Amino acid sequence: MTKQEKPKVIVICGPTASGKTALGVELAKKINSEIISCDSMQIYKDMNIGTAKPTKQEMQRIKHYLIDIISPNERFSVADYKLEAKKAIKEILNKGKTPIIVGGTGLYLNSLIYEIEYPKIEFDEKYRKELEERVKKEGLKTLYEEATKIDEEATKKISPNDEKRILRILEIYKATGKNKTYQEKESRKKEVEYNYIVYGLNWDRQVLYDRINKRVDIMIKDGLIQEVEDILKKYKEFPTAMQGLGYKEVVEYLKKEITKEEMIEKIKMETRRYAKRQLTWFRANKQIIWLEGKEEIQNNIKIILEGLN
Repeated sequence: MTKQEKPKVIVICGPTASGKTALGVELAKKINSEIISCDSMQIYKDMNIGTAKPTKQEMQRIKHYLIDIISPNERFSVADYKLEAKKAIKEILNKGKTPIIVGGTGLYLNSLIYEIEYPKIEFDEKYRKELEERVKKEGLKTLYEEATKIDEEATKKISPNDEKRILRILEIYKATGKNKTYQEKESRKKEVEYNYIVYGLNWDRQVLYDRINKRVDIMIKDGLIQEVEDILKKYKEFPTAMQGLGYKEVVEYLKKEITKEEMIEKIKMETRRYAKRQLTWFRANKQIIWLEGKEEIQNNIKIILEGLN
């Protein structure tokens, strides 16, 4: 089957705070479609403010998939995401609609558009605890350097402070004897099932950073600190999700390790850094058709609709 003959799936990606949600919803209304989230934090229940999860009002009665599907103390891998996203794509296509994938998690997106098969690795609790103990004793920098020796390409794509993904690189290598990058390259040889038409939202760097700073201020005003307190009370064990951007900084504040002002500035700084890494990741993808974020939503929808014909 040629690419043109395959069912079409629209993708809207880009950095955090770039306006993906609003564009996705307006497009879905225009073509009577449904949306699949491509966000590694919006999968968690109870984590609403810090993940910029669309509200019912923002969803505007458009059905969204892969939002609020697991608890913050549960594990969810890229392989899990691919499996659930593929189910959602089929469900939407069976309704005679065009699926729209919206989000900024590059690993999740690549698993679909490149048909990457991530091995389903049995979680080794003993090894994970060993790694977590090492983080406490030796510091995360040591494990980041170790992960870099194993898989330099993978560590270039993540933050040196991203404990969750650093440990995952080490876990994959221990379980399989092969690094994550090698496995991704090998699995890309499989034929892609759908015709993914990928759009990215582009912004002037400084304008995007201003949008991020304003969004963080709104999150604090809307009750991010209370949200984190509620999650920590509700889930007895320390949730993995609390390592997420915006959440780990609030935890530091609640532990009195930093002041409220330091917490806010740290969230803004780390979010800007994350957006920069996202842009680097997406710009390496030659398949992306770039749209200007500053353009009116309806103008960008017009470009997308022209591309579908």
